[in-house]
Amino acid sequence: MSATSPNFAPTQSLKEKAKKEFVKAFQLTIYFGAWFCALAFLAATSLDERPIPLSIFGFALFKAAICAKFMLLAQAAFPIKVNKRHGIVSSLLLESLIYLLVVLGLNYLEAGVHGLIHGKPFLISMTDFGQSNPLRVVAMSIVYWLIVWPYLLFTGMTIMLGSNATLKILFGDKSKPN
Repeated sequence: MSATSPNFAPTQSLKEKAKKEFVKAFQLTIYFGAWFCALAFLAATSLDERPIPLSIFGFALFKAAICAKFMLLAQAAFPIKVNKRHGIVSSLLLESLIYLLVVLGLNYLEAGVHGLIHGKPFLISMTDFGQSNPLRVVAMSIVYWLIVWPYLLFTGMTIMLGSNATLKILFGDKSKPN
């Protein structure tokens, strides 16, 4: 097989793969961070906190990094696949629910480990996730799914069209003069 064959995929060095994964994690952290900071700001203004503590934004960014890590773990376990016959939305709907379950499960696990660090029993700490309120967990899951869904649609478009075409569709073609 020659290097010009369409089936030939050049191998990336470990350094290139690590850099690509770091960039992906950073981009996903920024995306989640924007959402989580907006939600933290909404919560602070809803509670009429004055002055609004800046620490909530730091926590939101930290949580965004953790969720990005969880999302990337879910993608490693269940890679995104788009079926051209079914389209992007139908192809990714089930996957989005699987990602939601993986991230939710990892959040429960994180709560258990957090409890262990603070001297609490693991299972009790896990059940404390979402303030032990199932409706709160459902509400958080819905919000998280609404945050993840556009990211998955963007990723699906990138898989189907390529990153250059997707960026041109979303932001216009800057290479052509007016």
